[in-house]
Amino acid sequence: MGAGRDYPRIYREFVEWFPDNESCINYLVKLRWPNGFSCPECNIVSEPWYQTRGRMVYPKCRHQTSVTRGTIFDKTRPPLTTWFEAAWHMTTANNGLSAKTLQRTLGTSYLTAWNMLHRYRIAMVRSEREQLSGIVEIDESFVGGVDLGGKRGRGTDKAIVVIAVEIKEPMGFGRIRMRHISDASGNELVPFVCHVVTPGAVVQTDGWGGYNTLRHNGYAHQKKLLSSSADPAHVSMPGVHRVASLLKRWILGTHQGSVSVEHLQSYLEEFTFRFNRRASSSRGLVFRRLLEQAVVTEPIIGTEIAHGFDWRHHNM
Repeated sequence: MGAGRDYPRIYREFVEWFPDNESCINYLVKLRWPNGFSCPECNIVSEPWYQTRGRMVYPKCRHQTSVTRGTIFDKTRPPLTTWFEAAWHMTTANNGLSAKTLQRTLGTSYLTAWNMLHRYRIAMVRSEREQLSGIVEIDESFVGGVDLGGKRGRGTDKAIVVIAVEIKEPMGFGRIRMRHISDASGNELVPFVCHVVTPGAVVQTDGWGGYNTLRHNGYAHQKKLLSSSADPAHVSMPGVHRVASLLKRWILGTHQGSVSVEHLQSYLEEFTFRFNRRASSSRGLVFRRLLEQAVVTEPIIGTEIAHGFDWRHHNM
């Protein structure tokens, strides 16, 4: 995998690579079928015929398809050049960007920019992504600036997010996972741990009783209790509290301190995608990785996004 050969290095190179829809189609073909085009009808690998508007015809069975069929780009209105531009800015901006910023950058409507960003956020979650392993810190955090649907009273603008962080010894953090939960009960916390952490891992939590059954689920559970009431929580859970701090700063800065509760998980997935690739040698490589995932993510209808994507049916 080489910069300047497999993905553009800088924006000027990006513009040169993708001047029109045809160049975008050719790039997606390479990403979707790296070992040669495979007909979805008869599964034979061979070079297809090309017709107008990117239609592909397989010479044996005459089946017609397109590179965008069965992907997040399927039956969407923006041209691929706009989709590519959105992916580039989303992955190369240091802190990402809001729909309003993308609208101004692309010259599209706000709704178009908003929809593209949310589709890409769904594509950021790989169905086969590996569970966290080794030593994993887990704790909950209250995230402010979340519209909880008109609730009133103290703390009603805060949502509970459970955060898992791989701890790399002697120091440093690995990958993360996050989930918006309705409460901090064991019914919410334990399924999260079982889903994102490989059995046998060392799971470090505070003394909260919601984690008490982890040993029965195959984990080496370590409770990290504060030595005194004066000890700050970040001393015992440095990984989680570092990530929580970055998350809150990201929501406050990039998204003006406000996201709706029904879309909170989508924003958490984008933050996770970005954090887990923070050491990437090239932003252009992250752009390519996002498109690789976009062509293997099934189409999403607008109504699935409008009121909040149902992440229960997606591998988080």
